[in-house]
Amino acid sequence: MRILEEFWYGNIEPTEYDTSSCKEYRKLQDLICRNEEKIRATMTDEQKELFEKYTDCVREFQTITDCLIFQNSFKLGARMMLEVMEE
Repeated sequence: MRILEEFWYGNIEPTEYDTSSCKEYRKLQDLICRNEEKIRATMTDEQKELFEKYTDCVREFQTITDCLIFQNSFKLGARMMLEVMEE
């Protein structure tokens, strides 16, 4: 039960994942940042405020989505283990 102990003591953070080996991820992240900088440079203060509200909502939506994906993936993994143990 080593993994459960590691999880219990906070040594495993299920929301963290290594993206350093994924070139596509890094490329898209850089592109997003460059495009956001360009967009912000053309905005008025009012538009920047609205854009900030929009990005806050998108981040909150993504957090909820990530949580649901994590829960569903965990359940799928548990069902797979149950099936393996039944055979």
